[in-house]
Amino acid sequence: MQPDFDCLIVGGGMVGASLACALDGAGLRVGVIEAVPFAADGQPSYDDRGLAISTASQRILDGIGVWSGIAAPTPIRQIHISERGRFWVTRLAARDYGLPVLGHVVIARELGRALMRRLQVVTSTEVFCPATLTSLEIAGAVAQVGFRQEGGDRSVTARLVVVADGARSRARELLGIAARIHDYRQSAIVANVTPERPHANTAFERFTPEGPLALMPQPDNRCGVVMGVPQDRVEAVLALSEAEFIGLLRRKFGGRLGDFVRVSSRQAYPLRLVVADRIAGTRVVVLGNAAHAIHPNAAQGLNLGLRDVAALAELLHAAGRGGGDVGDDRLTAAFAAERQADHRRIIRLSDGLARLFYNELLPLKWLRGGAMLAMAALPPLRRQLVELASGLKGPAPRLVRGLPL
Repeated sequence: MQPDFDCLIVGGGMVGASLACALDGAGLRVGVIEAVPFAADGQPSYDDRGLAISTASQRILDGIGVWSGIAAPTPIRQIHISERGRFWVTRLAARDYGLPVLGHVVIARELGRALMRRLQVVTSTEVFCPATLTSLEIAGAVAQVGFRQEGGDRSVTARLVVVADGARSRARELLGIAARIHDYRQSAIVANVTPERPHANTAFERFTPEGPLALMPQPDNRCGVVMGVPQDRVEAVLALSEAEFIGLLRRKFGGRLGDFVRVSSRQAYPLRLVVADRIAGTRVVVLGNAAHAIHPNAAQGLNLGLRDVAALAELLHAAGRGGGDVGDDRLTAAFAAERQADHRRIIRLSDGLARLFYNELLPLKWLRGGAMLAMAALPPLRRQLVELASGLKGPAPRLVRGLPL
């Protein structure tokens, strides 16, 4: 019997919705199950966070028809990296590498709106939202998926299930896929601020013993703040008055942008490393935060997930055109093999930075001091950092190379 869907995506956040858009024109019947209404204030993927979008991710979003619909992406022309209490500074400028920009900052809510507008014209995709996953099992040639909507329980079948429902993935749990979890005992406090001086399209990354501090440029001279805070201090930082929070930010960041004159409400996001034991199996692939939720210190989480999308979409388009089985073990194994090196590289980078910079043992202090001095002094190391952050390092899917599927 013909299954209900060729590809069923569990999770309609940024990664899951991007994959649905990328599969337009593949000749596949696609479904999306998402628990939280896309326009709801509580939709975790589409809030007011600023997201750093790499060059590779921009190409992917452009290739799936989403980039042009994002309101006011802010170009990053310079990156300023420093450590509190140290004299070294690393500066990266797009012009030094023959690039127009080093990336862009987009507001998560604006990316969500662009994705939803694109999905509305993708006629091959059926969206079930709000819908709560209740069961998931592999039964021979299909996956059987149960979910609950307001009208009652439903069950559908699919040749391939794509698990994209986040770090606390219910689908991953139902499939019996374990994950390695490391709690950094930190949370990221996220807010928007307005500095006295122009940010000049500069992204700042500042390492402190309490956690990382990033300021990312936004429209109207605003900056998105991501402040790492030890878990036992999160509630106290959230409870600070506006003036007290500005004072804390000034002490951590210094005076490069003058004082801060306005700050938005704040939200906290616990920081954990979550790495799935496997990202492919019979009729299953796992991608995005369900496969790899990483520390935000290198701003690579979403970018890594979008490269997952690009790789999987290319394989599924080829299978769709050739009349192949999109859930075939060879296809899912090819996805896992293609993504392995990129996953390892980025996970090691973000986890290594977290462990190196937030440990005050003397040998580690010497090590990071030497590493940062080398970065500041040696142009080849800075170029490697730019290449890594761009998402263009190593073999790349067609979307990353700016080619159509």
